[in-house]
Amino acid sequence: MYSIKAHAKINIFLKITGHENGYHTLFSRFMRLDNLYDTISFVPCKCDSFTIEGMSNIDIKNNTIYKAFVSLNDYTGNLDILDFFQHHKVVVEKNIPSLAGLGGGSSDAGAFLRLINKVSNLQLDTPTLAKIGSSVGADVPFFVYDYPVANVSGFGEIIEPFNEEPLEVELFFPTLGCDTTLVYKTFKSNLLDKIIPQKYMHWADLSSKEILAQTSDAPEILNDLYNAALIAYPNLKDEAPKGWLFSGSGSTFFKPYDIIASKKEL
Repeated sequence: MYSIKAHAKINIFLKITGHENGYHTLFSRFMRLDNLYDTISFVPCKCDSFTIEGMSNIDIKNNTIYKAFVSLNDYTGNLDILDFFQHHKVVVEKNIPSLAGLGGGSSDAGAFLRLINKVSNLQLDTPTLAKIGSSVGADVPFFVYDYPVANVSGFGEIIEPFNEEPLEVELFFPTLGCDTTLVYKTFKSNLLDKIIPQKYMHWADLSSKEILAQTSDAPEILNDLYNAALIAYPNLKDEAPKGWLFSGSGSTFFKPYDIIASKKEL
């Protein structure tokens, strides 16, 4: 049996920078959560078709792991991959909540690509693997690179490692989940014309602690999608804990244990 951890992430900040060809561009600080992860395993079996266990609530054609499998096959045309999954099934131990803004589906896809690349000795370099992953979802390249912390921009395909230790955070999961597509559509309809991307580009050079020292009590400044999520899901405001921050397209809130108390001018 072959296994790999698929870690969750939080967005320390997430700024929308524009909208091109039907997709939003972004500028964000992604931080891996080492203590929250799914486990992806390849388990021996005789399989008539590509098989995923542990995610029966998701139709296989909508499963990010399946999409990554298809994209990899389309790119490589390597029959050894097809043969491997006639003798192995994918088993997922799911711990990352869905619709939570923690990148669970994207992380599963990225970890799957890294594991099959190693197991099948495909010898694809990381940029190539990330390009394949980008056809599955905008967050997948970050999980392919597997950096602890990175600045992510463009359509999610520009990944620049940031040299700092990940923060220890506490997570809060509201009872409702936020659909990423709906949150982005809501942002485009209501808030896209209000963005000022250049105001925050200097954050690329600041540590996460420095950024949070400026904005730790302002989730709407740190994350452009927060107000969009509140519009799309009005009940979210009733569950939002005061002083906590919003990850991705939601609905998870997080609080670093060691946020700097002092405030600085934006």
